[in-house]
Amino acid sequence: MLDNAPVISHQFGPLTVEGYSRAAVQSYWRVPELRICFDVGAHPWDFMGTATLAITHSHLDHIASLAVYVARRRMMKMEPPTIYLPAESVKPVEALLKMYSRLDRGRLPCVLAAVEPGVEIELSRELVMTVHRTTHTVPSVGYIIWERRKKLKQEYLQLAGPEIRDLRLRGIDITTEVRYPLVGYTGDTSPPGLDANPDLYRARVLITEMTFVAPNHRKEKIHKHGHMHLDDFVARRELFQNELVIAGHFSVRYNGKQIERWVHKQLPDMLNGRLKLWL
Repeated sequence: MLDNAPVISHQFGPLTVEGYSRAAVQSYWRVPELRICFDVGAHPWDFMGTATLAITHSHLDHIASLAVYVARRRMMKMEPPTIYLPAESVKPVEALLKMYSRLDRGRLPCVLAAVEPGVEIELSRELVMTVHRTTHTVPSVGYIIWERRKKLKQEYLQLAGPEIRDLRLRGIDITTEVRYPLVGYTGDTSPPGLDANPDLYRARVLITEMTFVAPNHRKEKIHKHGHMHLDDFVARRELFQNELVIAGHFSVRYNGKQIERWVHKQLPDMLNGRLKLWL
């Protein structure tokens, strides 16, 4: 595969998290086992095979390569991708793709699906994605992907196999759906984007932002512009029930060593080993 954009990869149990995220530069993520990408500030060539893309908001570092993604799939004769994005962004994105199509003199076939907080999206028989409101300077959403399983209802747990079979044959629904939050992705958000969506704190893997880490940066201004500071993580450390918390989207004002130094000073245990800095 072509190495046209940087990709960091992390294996966590059965899930692989891939991508890159730096504020004002580019953010793009993929979880190949779930067959989904999040945001498309740039587009690594080998992400092209993933046909579902969930966009959080319309800032260029999260959406600039959308036309490239669609065009590459068309060029390789792949089916048009399905792209979920905030409802307020659909018409401007449609107009943008039409303009790119005129410039490129090629079609850009895709399905643009408007989403709003509270919407549920069927990804597969086992997976469903929910949409959640986040807080940024433009309309923005976050996503949670849930694994769903069928479990025997409580009232039938004591029955023997033949009795359960007979109930099924009579058309009685003996199971109930149970959901487990697998992956949460916030995109850019200030702390209320997390706090208003407590299921994000329960997702097995949480991918979120920690744009600012320096102690002299004012949190009031950071929050006003829809971002989070290291101090916001410290204040909420008891809320994170996640098995893995990935923090990215760091400001370009810092280099990697500075980020690691400040984070380790404030969170020396790295949330009991669960915090990974995407560097």
